[in-house]
Amino acid sequence: MYILESDKTLIRQLIEKQLRAFQEDDCETAFALASPTIQSRFTPPDFVRALGNRYSAILKPRSFMFQGFTLVEKFPALTGLIMDEAGNLAKVIFVVQHQPDFSWRVHGYELIGVNERIV
Repeated sequence: MYILESDKTLIRQLIEKQLRAFQEDDCETAFALASPTIQSRFTPPDFVRALGNRYSAILKPRSFMFQGFTLVEKFPALTGLIMDEAGNLAKVIFVVQHQPDFSWRVHGYELIGVNERIV
């Protein structure tokens, strides 16, 4: 799947907006940016709680750097490096889904440890 430059910009803005909502403890906004599939499985507080249990670095990153785009099971995905509050680094993959109204929503997350820590 080819991702248009304009879509890459929209996807990056989507991820930035959701990360900002997590930082501000705005679970309603973060949840609104998730795909309908995710929304059908959780309430906003349960969504944030579930992420915190498995992907805590996404909720309160110390820093984040975008790397590029890839495909995950035919879905576009934005990759990057994320540092948690303790300085642990992980590769993060934000899987996104194109909606019928042509918007983008976050459809999944993956963290892969890189065995580095920055203090």
